[in-house]
Amino acid sequence: MVCLGNICRSPLAEGILQSKVSADVKVDSAGTAAYHIGELPDSRSIAVAKKYGIDLTNQRARKFTVNDFDTFDLIYAMDERNYQDILTLARNTEDKLKVKLILNEVDLNSNKSVPDPYYGGSNGFENVYQLLDEACQIIANKIEE
Repeated sequence: MVCLGNICRSPLAEGILQSKVSADVKVDSAGTAAYHIGELPDSRSIAVAKKYGIDLTNQRARKFTVNDFDTFDLIYAMDERNYQDILTLARNTEDKLKVKLILNEVDLNSNKSVPDPYYGGSNGFENVYQLLDEACQIIANKIEE
């Protein structure tokens, strides 16, 4: 799960998906920028996740690296900008095929972005939670199949 700073959208996506799959499925998140390395998720992400019984306080922001292509089978970008930034790090076609826009799981080939709630109020975080919850349920169903 990848967004820009790894404090709003991608930590939520990580927490939501991990809550829907077995513990042996490795779910992680990262940011394409290094703004917040080592920091907790945004307090508003923590709050909305907690509302739904998900604890994000064990997460710390990190930067997406080329090694993530080796570690993960799928890499979900929250928006087009981060999708393109991830693709620029891809070493080959195999790496590129792992990268997907997360909302395309809900609406195939729509290329919709998860809005960045950082500069908005708490309602933006609720909206992001709902969007990611729907996408993560579809992803979890595919993983369990």
